[in-house]
Amino acid sequence: MLLARWRERGWPLIHIRHDSTDPKSHYRPGQPGNAFKPETQPLPGETVIAKHTNSAFTGTDLEARLRQAGHGALVMAGVITNNSVEATVRMAGNLGFAAWLVEDACFTFARPDWRGVTRSADEVHAMSLSNLDGEYCSVTTTAAVLSR
Repeated sequence: MLLARWRERGWPLIHIRHDSTDPKSHYRPGQPGNAFKPETQPLPGETVIAKHTNSAFTGTDLEARLRQAGHGALVMAGVITNNSVEATVRMAGNLGFAAWLVEDACFTFARPDWRGVTRSADEVHAMSLSNLDGEYCSVTTTAAVLSR
């Protein structure tokens, strides 16, 4: 819904794809995990930036593209809230971008915490959002973004 409405409004859009260099990674080019999901597939003419680390800013020209286009504010969504999303949002905040993270347009997976206690995907997601909100970004919802 967010992506469809974003496109309808003609707002600037950049897709980030993780092209892992690890031969065992599901995110390596040619592996099923590397492809965009059908519902997020870039359309012809939409910008796609390949990244090789967890942050979309590291080793890419994302910052330069954003600054050249005069974009000082970002609305972000994506895969693995506690990894790539969190790293990218933190970097955006550190670079001085005003950032909004759309919490219902991100997801993650269950995982054990430092003490070995398995945390649900919802718990991991919520903690990442808490880590980011107010310091690196403003956490928001799809409905809130589209109502602006």
